[in-house]
Formats: sequence, structure tokens, C-alpha cells
Amino acid sequence: MSVDTRVNWGGVALRNPVLTASGTFGYGMEFAPFFDLTRIGGIVAKSLTLEPRIGHPPARIAEVPSGMLNAIGLENVGVDAFLNEKLPALPEGVTVVASVFGTDIESYAEVCKRLAGSRVAALEVNASCPHVKSGGMEFGQNPRVLAELVRATRQAASVPVAIKLSPNVTDIAELARVCEGEGADALSLINTLQVLDVDLKTRRPRLRNTLGGLSGPAILPLALRMVWQASRAVRIPVCGIGGIQSGEDAAKFLLCGATAVQVGTANYTNPRAALDVAEGLEAFAESQGVTRLTDLIGGLETEPA
Repeated sequence: MSVDTRVNWGGVALRNPVLTASGTFGYGMEFAPFFDLTRIGGIVAKSLTLEPRIGHPPARIAEVPSGMLNAIGLENVGVDAFLNEKLPALPEGVTVVASVFGTDIESYAEVCKRLAGSRVAALEVNASCPHVKSGGMEFGQNPRVLAELVRATRQAASVPVAIKLSPNVTDIAELARVCEGEGADALSLINTLQVLDVDLKTRRPRLRNTLGGLSGPAILPLALRMVWQASRAVRIPVCGIGGIQSGEDAAKFLLCGATAVQVGTANYTNPRAALDVAEGLEAFAESQGVTRLTDLIGGLETEPA
């Protein structure tokens, strides 16, 4: 039986629902020796800023049970170097989503403007970063600030815009509705959970930055819950992120309402993880007699309220 794996995420046609998560896949070419990048839905490149960033000093990655901590600090080459060096190196046929980051709304918008006219298929706006003008609060934690960010980036962009939401909030559905109301084409969630771990030998934090983001299998149930809540609150499509290691994991996100998924931390231990997930998802659908992956979206059966 042949399975139709095609989906449409906010106006971006994907050959299958599996993308790679920003910050876990470099700029794409780092993984080209391991598999044909055109065989997955697409890649989300490292978050881009106006100027290059060196990120936080080490230690900035640490392993924990069922997951990973990171405080990379959004190290990247900057948007101009991405356009001039990284993007042209990717083979034709690879769907590229650019992740956008800034310390204020104006810098977010400027990055979006500079990406206009490139082969980038969509922008993913990283709203899980501290806003320096709001005392360090994440953009995605304040509905008013988030609305301003979505409005500005949507106006500055020439391609579909997805907003990547933070899990460090009380009501994910409210923030999803804010994004939809301001013109976002899609959502991505979740980003990492803010956490702290301690080295008992040194009595210091395990990360030089003290706080870091938790990713990996440990956050999968939380990510499923937030994807389910967000997808029920809005009509725009959702991309599910959080602890995906297999096709079965990806299928859970589709059933909870996601149109697409992103594979992140698994890339660190298996450079073919995204392809394995894509093939596993197709195999799962075939085993269930599902001829189109879109038929799985939102298919979670719950007890009546």
C-alpha cells in the first residue's frame, strides 16, 4: 500500500511532515554526508541574528536522564553570511526554513527583510528569547509583546511566518490565539523548558550560564499536551516539537493535532534521525491501513468532557 505523505504547513508544501529543529542540525550541509536531505520534509536552520554571535562560554551542553541541557546562546554566523555562504551550499530540492531571532522587535523585522527574495520557503520566529526592553521576559510570555512581534515580522516577511512558542507559560492556547490574530501562518511548539542542574562535586551549576533549556524524550508528554491545546485553539497549522525519536512518536503529535513535526535532540546521537522518523511514520501509517498522513491529524479520541 502506498501512503501519501504530503502535508501543507502554513502555505509551505512538504513532501512529508518531518523537519529538523533549529539549533540541532547546523545549517544543513553538516548532515549531508549521512543522508539525502531532500528525503525529509525540510530543515530549520540555526537561528539567525543581524550580526554574528559567539554564544555562551562552555560548559554549555550537559546530558541528563532522558534528555539534554543546553545554553548555547544562539551562536550563529549572522543573516548575511547565511545568505552568502550557507544557503547556496544546500542542494536544490531541500526545503529550507530560516529561524529568526533578535533582542528587540526591530532587529527581528530587519532579519526578516534581509531574507526576502532568497530561496527560504518560510520563517520560524523564535519567540522564546528574552526581550531586553521588557526586563528579560521572553517575547512569548507576554501576549502584548508577542502580538507586536508577530505583527512586525509578518509585515516584514515575504514568505509564510511560523511563530515558535515557549513552554514556559501558563496558557499556551491564549498565546496561540494571539499569534493567529496577528497574522501568523503557522505555529511551532514547544521550545526547550528552562531548567537548572547542579554538579555536586563543584557545587556549581552544570552549565556556565546557570540556566539552560531541557530537550529530549523527557519533554515529549508535555509537548504533546501543549500541541493538543494549541491546535484546538486555532485554525492555523501546528508543527510539534519535543523528544521525537521514532515514527511512532511523530504519529502521536499528528494525532494531537500537529500537521508537521521537528526532530531535534535525536540528531545529536543519530545523524539519520530525521530520515528514520520520516520512514518510520510512513511505515506506521501503512501498518494501520492509513493511506494519507493527513488523515491522522487531530485524530486523538478523548472522553467527552
